[in-house]
Amino acid sequence: MKTRIGVAAIALFALALRLINLGRPKGFVFDEVYYVDGARDYLAFGVEVDKNSPEFIVHPPVGKWLIALGIKIFGDNEFGWRFMGAFLGTLLVVLIALIAQRLFRNSFITILASALMAMDGLALVHSRTALLDIYLTFFILLATYFFVMRWHWWTVIALGFAIATKWSGLYFLTLFAIIAIYRVFTHNTGRDLIKPTLRTFTQYAITPIAIYLASWTGWFLSSRGWARDHSANVLSSFLHYHSQMLGFHTGLVEKHAYQANPWSWMVMGRPTSFYYQTPKECGADNCAQEVLALGTPFLWWIGTIADAVVFGFWIKSLAQKRYEPQLNIIIAGITAGYLPWFFFQERTVFSFYAIVFQPFLILAILYCAYIVLIHFKNSRNCYILITVIAGVIFLNFIYFLPVFTADVMTYEAWQARMWLPSWI
Repeated sequence: MKTRIGVAAIALFALALRLINLGRPKGFVFDEVYYVDGARDYLAFGVEVDKNSPEFIVHPPVGKWLIALGIKIFGDNEFGWRFMGAFLGTLLVVLIALIAQRLFRNSFITILASALMAMDGLALVHSRTALLDIYLTFFILLATYFFVMRWHWWTVIALGFAIATKWSGLYFLTLFAIIAIYRVFTHNTGRDLIKPTLRTFTQYAITPIAIYLASWTGWFLSSRGWARDHSANVLSSFLHYHSQMLGFHTGLVEKHAYQANPWSWMVMGRPTSFYYQTPKECGADNCAQEVLALGTPFLWWIGTIADAVVFGFWIKSLAQKRYEPQLNIIIAGITAGYLPWFFFQERTVFSFYAIVFQPFLILAILYCAYIVLIHFKNSRNCYILITVIAGVIFLNFIYFLPVFTADVMTYEAWQARMWLPSWI
């Protein structure tokens, strides 16, 4: 009961941070202009258009439908655009606690999981911005929870929605499918393989495809969608459209001021500035107002070390042929969410994409804390040390909070938070 109360209290704190002044800043932040426009089109036409012409869109519909839901409930304004992201971003705090409880069976670790999620600046910025990545992260973490519970049908449903938000969800589907198939072949032999193999294939291949196709219903039913008239065969038109989308994603090489090589993502080497203005009034001669997609520095730097430790333990477990579900889930999440981006060295990419594997970075920290507690037999001093580290992360989070929530501050106060030259 105490664990549930603790997680609930932290979730309410996270919800307050996400909802208070959610309409600030006014107007579109970063790429909101594209996704809010798409959400408006879905509400009006069921498909994205540019005035009276078809519009070429490079991301699937689900995330924009969720933005549209917020607009439908709260109106076509900044609060409405961003509400669903704030709501699902809060649920991440609960989801990671559920996963931690399942993996570690330790109330302290469970509460710590929710606290670390609530204290991350990158998660907060995404939760307060109408971009697609927070929806992708929600569906991926939801799928992860179902996967550790061995609820495979629910897992693939969540993964289907993830892919129907952004294609990068395919990496998680592929890796989870490999693990599921591996389990089938290690627990069954001979004729006993047939039924579970067919079931797993249906779950991890057919079901996500069906959900993905269903997400495009508006395009199928309309004659106004992009490439809808490419062929008399609607599936041929659909595949042609998707080949164009793939061409866009693989050919995106335009230089951008905030592009960041994946090598720097973990340490937040080049965070993306979603918004920056110089307001006229802040009680000083020079003022600043920014939304910086920056992970809480101490959290991410500790997480980078924790990931290296986890990788070492994982290699050791493989050498000793030991099965450790905690390690496997963390490595799977980091691999699916992070590793693929290294194969796109020429593509224009941004560090805010890291939000999708951020929960697994937190799980890596939790694993290290868990190992310390086990090694020192739940020593009181270990609990105190971990709590102090969490407290330092919280203070670091509070210090950077103004650049997560677009508070108006003096230029000197803003400059003091630009710890690295690459953050400017």
